[in-house]
Amino acid sequence: MRNFGMPTLIENQTLEQNIALCRALGLSFVELNMNFPEYQIDKLEDTARFYKQADEAGIYYTLHLDENLNIADFNPLVRDAYLETVRRTIEVAKRFAALKNKYGDPAQPVIINMHMHHGIYITLPDRKVQMYERDFETYMAAFRHFSACCARWIGDADVKIAIENTDGFKAYEKRAIEYLLQSNCFVLTWDIGHSKATGEADLDFILSHRDRLQHFHIHDGRENPPKNHLVLGDGEIDLRARIRCADDCHARCVLETKTIDALRKSVAWLKQRELFC
Repeated sequence: MRNFGMPTLIENQTLEQNIALCRALGLSFVELNMNFPEYQIDKLEDTARFYKQADEAGIYYTLHLDENLNIADFNPLVRDAYLETVRRTIEVAKRFAALKNKYGDPAQPVIINMHMHHGIYITLPDRKVQMYERDFETYMAAFRHFSACCARWIGDADVKIAIENTDGFKAYEKRAIEYLLQSNCFVLTWDIGHSKATGEADLDFILSHRDRLQHFHIHDGRENPPKNHLVLGDGEIDLRARIRCADDCHARCVLETKTIDALRKSVAWLKQRELFC
C-alpha cells in the first residue's frame, strides 16, 4: 500500500484544519513544517495533544525541520541552538512512532526531513566564494559532530533524518551528505519538483544513493522556465516513473503542492489514473 501524505498548508491556520483535510482526502499523514509558528519545537513537545488528534483521525505525522537550520554555522552559539532543536525534534519523533505503526507502514521509519544550508558567500569582482567551500574542514568537522550526536540521540529508535534536495547540491554539500549516509540514522528525500526545476542537477547523485531513498516530495515541475509545486499533471515530470521509484524504494510520498485546491486536484489526478492506493 502506498503512503501518500500532505504538507502543512498556509491556508490551514490550525492543526485541526490540516488533519481534517488530510482525512477528507484519504491521505495517510501530515508533514508538520517547523517553519510555521504553530509547529515550533515547544509546540510540538505537547505531544499528547498532537497524538490525540492524529489518533482520532486515523493518521500519523512526519516532520520537516526549519529550512534555516544550519548545523555548520560558524557561530557556536547559533550552531548549538540548531543542534538542540534537532535533539528535541528527535524526541518528538520517537513519541510519534506509535502513530506511524498504527496507521502507516511499520516498516517505514518516522522521517525528519532536512534541507542543507548553503551558508553565505562573498562576492568578488569575478566570482562568488562560498564560505563553506573555502573553510571546508571546519564545515566537515561540524557534520562529523552532527552525525555523532544524531547517532547518540536516535539510538535504536525508529527515526531517520532525510536530507532533501532543493536548488542543487553544492559540491561540498555532496561530500557532507556522503559522510552522513555512512550512518544508519540518515537517508535521502527526493523532491522531484525541485529536481526538475534545476534541470535534474542532482539526479545522478540521488540515484547513486538509491538504496538510501526513503522519502519523496511529489509535485509537478518544469525546467524552462523553472517551476515547481505544480498540480500533478501540469508539468513535465514522468510522474508514473517517479512514483514507481518510490514504490521500489519502499518510500512514502508527500504531495507537496502549496494550496488546498492544488492538493485536491493532485489527489484526483492520482485517483483517475489508479495510482492512489
